Amino acid sequence: MSFLLPKLTSKKEVDQAIKSTAEKVLVLRFGRDEDPVCLQLDDILSKTSSDLSKMAAIYLVDVDQTPVYTHYFDISYIPSTVFFFNGQHMKVDYGSPDHTKFVGSFKTKQDFIDLVEVIYRGAMRGKLIVQSPIDPQNIPKYDLLYQDI
Repeated sequence: MSFLLPKLTSKKEVDQAIKSTAEKVLVLRFGRDEDPVCLQLDDILSKTSSDLSKMAAIYLVDVDQTPVYTHYFDISYIPSTVFFFNGQHMKVDYGSPDHTKFVGSFKTKQDFIDLVEVIYRGAMRGKLIVQSPIDPQNIPKYDLLYQDI
């Protein structure tokens, strides 16, 4: 289903999307088109994109074509989903050590819709970090890897 969503293939395109998306949540899915977990997430994103069109813009970003952002957001597991609002990076407390991105696929479409709605409402109130509405059992668990420390 990844062919249904727009792709950003360079740093310049990602920069432009971050700068130009106004009054909507910008959803950037970092991953690879051929990865099975990315395809599972892409299916959820594509099925919800029309429902969320008034409050979110969803793009796919290939980690191999945008190494600057892959390094900047410390994308070591794919898929990773990053959120912005009016050019501002939105952080979400998932109950994990990393609030900068959601790692893995959402279990249900409703989990993703709920998260985008919470980010949108929080951002409209000026918040830069929001509490995740997703059931902790539905959030993938992983260990942070620290390299070159």
